[in-house]
Amino acid sequence: MERRMPKRLPFHRLPVFPVLMAQLIVLLLAAAVCWQWRGNVAGYSALSGGLIAWLPNLYFAHKAFRFSGARAAQEIVRSFYAGEAGKLILTFVLFALAFAGVKPLEAPMLFGVYLLTLMVSWFAPLLITKFSRP
Repeated sequence: MERRMPKRLPFHRLPVFPVLMAQLIVLLLAAAVCWQWRGNVAGYSALSGGLIAWLPNLYFAHKAFRFSGARAAQEIVRSFYAGEAGKLILTFVLFALAFAGVKPLEAPMLFGVYLLTLMVSWFAPLLITKFSRP
């Protein structure tokens, strides 16, 4: 008996894609503002904080939104759990790498842009409904 593969969506067609692009734009703009306002250390600290927030979200979106359709319900649930676990582990590892490997580091800029990037997802329902309409 042949097993059917669940339907996979291309990454740019995912409903979460506009949110990821908005997060990327916000983190790049915030890092540029910090760079101009406070200097090089603040700029790359802010960029690091934004990437620490964005990269795990990108991983989660890749894992969690791969499948669609009612027949893929088990795969959807499994991929959401795997995506969330990977996101938490990746966030921990990226914070550890930032604090261990980036010297000098401005922690307030790192955490500020990290939180700012995460706050973009609070407005995700607005972004998804606005950009997903045909």
